[in-house]
Parts: sequence; C-alpha cells; structure tokens
Amino acid sequence: MFVVTGATGNVGRSLVQILAAADAQVTATSRGISDADVPDGVRYRQADLVEPESLRPVFDGADALFLQSGGPSAHLLSPRDILDVAKAGGVRRVVLLSSQGVATRPHAASHGDLGRSIEDAVRQSGMDWTVLRPGGFNSNAYAWVESVRALRTAAAPFADIGLPTIDPDDIAEVAAAALREDGHAGQTYELTGPALSTPRQRAEAIADALGEPVRFIEQTRDEARAQMLRFMPEPVVETTLTILGEPTRAEQRISRDVERLLGRAPRTFADWAQRHIAAFR
Repeated sequence: MFVVTGATGNVGRSLVQILAAADAQVTATSRGISDADVPDGVRYRQADLVEPESLRPVFDGADALFLQSGGPSAHLLSPRDILDVAKAGGVRRVVLLSSQGVATRPHAASHGDLGRSIEDAVRQSGMDWTVLRPGGFNSNAYAWVESVRALRTAAAPFADIGLPTIDPDDIAEVAAAALREDGHAGQTYELTGPALSTPRQRAEAIADALGEPVRFIEQTRDEARAQMLRFMPEPVVETTLTILGEPTRAEQRISRDVERLLGRAPRTFADWAQRHIAAFR
C-alpha cells in the first residue's frame, strides 16, 4: 500500500490519481481531506504531519510513503518522529518531495538548512529512500487567477528573468516511478522544466490559452515583497525574491532527470496553461 501525504496539494493530488489509475492500493492523507478529494477506491484519512502520532492509523500496513516536506509548516515538523511511526507501520520505502534550494541555497534558513535537516532524516531512516528536488512550480501561476479573471492582468517582479519551472504532474509521475519501481533507492533527482521561461512569457502563455490579451505588469521588488508577506514568512520571501531576481547558474540549469526517468521531455509551461486554463476564465 502507498501512503501519499499532502494529498490535496498540486503534486500529491496528481500522484494519488496516477497510482489509483494503475490499480494500486492508496491511502491519501492531509490536514483537510474528504472522500470528495480522492478518486474512487482510494482510502482517505485526515492527519497532520505536525502531529506524528496522528499518522499511526494512516501508516498501518503501508509499504511505501510519499512524504512532502511540509510547505509553510516545515519548521514545525519532526521528520525523525514521522519516519519512526512510518517504519512501525511497515513502511520500507520513502520518496521525499524536497526542494532545489537545499543545494542551491544551502545557507538560507528557509530553504537550505531546513530542507537539509529533513533530507538528512530520510537518508538516516534505514528505509530505501529517494529525494526529489524540483525548482519552481508552474502552478505558482495560480497566484494570478484573481487578477486575470477580474482584470486580465498579471503582475510579477523580474519580468524577463527566466527559470526552468516544472509541471507538478511531471513531479508526480517521477514520484510514482520511484515508489513503484526498483532502482531508485539512494538517488537524488533534480527536476526542472524543459526550458527557461520568464514571468512575462508565462503571462503570454496564459493569454494564448485564454484566447484573450493579458496585460503584464512588472512589479518592483518592494511591491512584490509586500504582497508576498501577506502569506509567506519574511525569510522565505527574501530568499524567494533573490532566486527570482538573481538566480544562480544552478537554478537556471535545465536538468535531464525528468526525461531520463519518464522517457519523454518534461511538459512546457504552455502545456500546463492549456490544461488548467479554466481556473483563469
């Protein structure tokens, strides 16, 4: 049985669907979940990674675990306790959704330090482990939903600086392979899209999918910072803005891991926009 944490997130939701479509036995879990959130035949359990004891009934009888690294609650996690509970339930394989920032921003408390501590717990767990390190998600464009719907505008800083953002569905397919197949134990995969794309280009792709113009507005760093502070802690905001505005060579490097693992090129941002354009109408 596979346990998918963060099952209502952009990666977890897709991973549950992929595993269920392959007739795998799946338990989906998150802090807020119901049977309406999962495909038919998938067991759902509400639990909180911040409270490892709440996971005991979730892990009971499981073989493999997809562990998302906590998002905004990552600093509250006790990954060793989570993994101990998982092992007690029978889990012998874990696939961790980490972040590229563990390698590219090793001294940033919000990215490298915290992410490294979670990765270290997984590597030292005694289980077969695989670490996934994606860069930015295409689905971050959901931040534009309200303004595109109401005003046909999209605002972001650093309009013409490109990053190889990745489709969460590609991450989910790689995770499914690592959970189901042998040969991935002890591997760390860097996951990116197929090409650099800029905020301006991503807004244009949404406009093309809509069939209507979308006006791009370039924010100053201060304007973007003020907006991001409404929903992100200050250290995360500062590191994120630095990545967006002053990416390192490693953060702009296009990885071949998705293509090597899936036997096809990663999807483009335009592909993502076409599949999810209903959210912007």
